[in-house]
Parts: sequence; structure tokens; C-alpha cells
Amino acid sequence: MPVNTDALRLIPEPLAHAANAAVFDEIGKKIKVAILSPNKDETVEAIRNLEKAGYAPTLYMVSKASLEKAWGRYKDLSFATETKAGSFDISDEEVNKVLGQVRSIADITGMIDEVLKAKKTYRTSRILEIIVAGALALKASDIHIEPEETTVQLRYRLDGVLVNILNITPDTYSLLLSRIKLLSGLKLNIKQNAQDGRFSVDVGADEIEIRTSLLPGAYSESIVMRVLNPKSIGVPLEDLGIEPKLLGILMHEIDKPNGMVLTTGPTGSGKTTTLYAFLKKIQNPGIKIITIEDPIEYHLPGIVQTQTDSEKGYTFLAGLRSSLRQDPDVIMVGEIRDDETAQIAVNSALTGHLVFSTLHTNNAAGAFPRLIDLGVNPKVITSAINIVIAQRLVRKLCPECRKDKVIDDATRGRINEAVGNAAKKGFAQAQEFVAHPETIKLYEAVGCAACNNTGYRGRIGIYEAIKVDESIEGIIKDSPSEREIRAAANGQNLLTMVEDGILKAALGVTSLDELERVVELEGDF
Repeated sequence: MPVNTDALRLIPEPLAHAANAAVFDEIGKKIKVAILSPNKDETVEAIRNLEKAGYAPTLYMVSKASLEKAWGRYKDLSFATETKAGSFDISDEEVNKVLGQVRSIADITGMIDEVLKAKKTYRTSRILEIIVAGALALKASDIHIEPEETTVQLRYRLDGVLVNILNITPDTYSLLLSRIKLLSGLKLNIKQNAQDGRFSVDVGADEIEIRTSLLPGAYSESIVMRVLNPKSIGVPLEDLGIEPKLLGILMHEIDKPNGMVLTTGPTGSGKTTTLYAFLKKIQNPGIKIITIEDPIEYHLPGIVQTQTDSEKGYTFLAGLRSSLRQDPDVIMVGEIRDDETAQIAVNSALTGHLVFSTLHTNNAAGAFPRLIDLGVNPKVITSAINIVIAQRLVRKLCPECRKDKVIDDATRGRINEAVGNAAKKGFAQAQEFVAHPETIKLYEAVGCAACNNTGYRGRIGIYEAIKVDESIEGIIKDSPSEREIRAAANGQNLLTMVEDGILKAALGVTSLDELERVVELEGDF
């Protein structure tokens, strides 16, 4: 008779050897147990434990050779198990083992190839386990599985850039798709409509949420799994890369009892991480903080966090309205998406609350026209908003393999101009470069084993900000353009994102090529 490997789990391997027993089939609560002798004390105890757990065992006397054959299948067990709908549990021992083995992309491809060559029925769970654990080991933010005409591509987003991992066969992809759908609570028979779901991975004490998105394509469904790792998002405010002068201004603004602090930028620019850093900085037992998020990415003790659910009608707007009845001092709204949310958030900032939120705009100046476009009265915007921050994430050069870049005259001239502007605004590092221009060095990416041959390792933010002062207040009532707002903010002497990025490039933190990938550089670099 064939051995059902999933049934083997009912008796752990060490106990199975001690009891001379093995569960070799399972249908509901009815199980078949192979035993060497019914009189052995350990065997009796093992059967009693199964009955206590609600199972109805049927005993089969077998030979020692047959038992050893069943025990031999323990090595085929995947260490990943579905413990409940939407939960993917990986044992601590196995995760530590996988994380310890994975140092590079080549390690992941080697492990998956090894499983594929084994051609065992359990391989689907094992492959998914390696893919997820590999993403955690390499600190990937997203896992992409993309079917093409004859093959299926697996890619990770590492430090904001997609990197090819390996290609798998359509047959393996089909099994993976079904497994991911089951884990994420999605419908197996729907293939022509987009679906969204989620599951969690328990890694030791941390629960890491995976958000699954399926999109029908030309050949099959494209899978993207967003990895929400609390360790990667809980970054202290001082470690975000904010220039000291701006950091001091932000500390002053978030210390106010009311008003609004807005962070802006495209998806994936680190806005939520910045907001969490603000909350951790101001948190104390004397204030009540409520957050409305989609999803809750980082659990903060002592803070009331609520997660939106559009299917049940619990939106940012509904959450914001409800939170105002909870007597909060500080409110974080994950994103302002519509006019009602914008107006209630602004009114909350005007009525004694400190409000943190995000907007999708390209720069700090764009936040003001965006709010006016959402129907907020221009006359109250300046009274409500304390400061607007815009940000991007740039990859940091790998210190192990970066090399000096030859700077041509045109590039040096543009860098000197940007550094000179920053120096006039009173930034100490820029003034140091102006006094000693020979210390300006640029580097370029090379690639080595330490950075998976990308040339970059980790990311850091580049920032710009606009405070609401008299000059901004004077023009807002006339519904100004972004250009007019930037001109009015010049007197604040704060760095633009480009200037902040060029200073970081001159310090060897990032490269001009990376900076150009993220923001538009004026002039010829």
C-alpha cells in the first residue's frame, strides 16, 4: 500500500521509531496505523494519544522492513504546513536552516533545482517554502512569478529593483498557483478575473504577512506576493537618512500638539516607514495614538491600530470618522485617497489633533494643489498643515566593491553648482565641499558576492520639505501651481531632493546613475 506522507505527521519521527509505529493513511479522522506489536508500551501510548486527539485508528501488523519503508518517507515531508486558512507555518528550525544556507541568489536557485530534480509529490510546498524563506533572507520586498509562452519567470524585488532568480516549468507553476490560491483564501476556479488575498508566515516570534495579487495575463495568471516584514519597516527616525538640519525641523513639527504632517511620493518610496518612525518618536503613555492602515505593516505596542477592509465597507473615511470618537491625541491615516477623507483629516488637524498621513504626489510642492483639487478650502490648508515632506528611496553602493568614477568637467561643474546652492542654504557638509572641492568623490557600482552582483546593498532616503510659513500662506489662497509654491519656499533654505541626492552621491553613499533612476536630474550628468 502507498504511504500518505501527510498522515506521517500525526506521529513525530522520533516517537514513531520508539513506538515501532507509523500512520500510513488518513481520511478525515479515520487513520491506518502500521505497528510491529500491539503489546509494546510505547505503541499503546502512541495509539492512546491519537485517540485522545479524536482519531479513529485501525491497526495493521507489519514487518520491520515495512515499517522502515514507511519511516523512510519522513525525509519527504515538507517543513511547511498549512495550520489554518491564511496561515503558512514554517518551523523555527527549518527557517533558521534555510536562512543560514541562503547567502545569494545562486543558493536559492540551487535549492529549488535540487527539489525539482527529486520529483517528489511534496515538492510544491517545499518550493514555496524556499521561495518565501529566500525572499526573507535576501530582504526582498516582493516576489513576482510571471508566466510566459514556454516558461515561467521568478523574480525578487531587491532594494526597489527586480532581479531574475530562475525560470520554472509551466507544470511546476500550475501546482504553485493552486497552492498559493489555497493559502491566500482565493478561488481556484476563477482565472479570468483579478484576485487579492493574503496569508501569514510565522518565523519565530515574528508574523510576516504576505499580500497576494493575481492578475490574468496572456498565458496564465501573474502572481505578485508583497512581503510585509516588520523588521524592514521598523526603522528609527535617525536612521532614515534625513539631513540633520531637516531632522531638527521635523522633530520640532511633530512635537506640536496639533496640525498635519504629510509625506508624499510614489508607491514604494518609504512613506509608511517614515510615518511609523514619527509615531515611535512621539509615543509616550500620556497620549492616545490611533492609526488607520491598509494593511497594518508594523505592530506598535501601546498604539491602537485598525485595518481597513474595503469588502466590508470599512474604508479610510469610515475609520477616520470612528477614530475621532475614540478621544485620540494623534491620528495616522495611511493614505488620503478621496475628498471626504482629505476634508475630515484637515478638520481634525484644526480641532486639536496631530494628524500624520500620505499623499501620492511627485514632490512636496504638489501636495498643496492636490489637496485643493480634493476640495479642501485653500483658506484652511495653511492653518492645518505644519510641514510637507517628499521622499524617494535610493540604493546604497556596496562598500565591498564600489569603485572610483572618473568625473568629466561638465559633470563636475553641475555637481559644484548643486553643492554651492546647498552651501548657500547653510548646510555644513556642502560648505565643507565648497571649501575643499578636491574631497568630492563619485563612485560607481561594480557587483560582488556580498551584494548579489548588483553593486548595491540596502537603501536610504532622499528628502525635501516645505514648511507652511508666511510666504506659502500668502499665495495658497490664489490656488498656485507647483512652480509658484517652490519659488515661494526658496527662502526656507531647505534642500531639494536632487540636492540631497547629489550630496549623498558626493559622500559615496549612492551613485549618480542610481540617483538618475529615481529622480529627474536637471542638466547633463
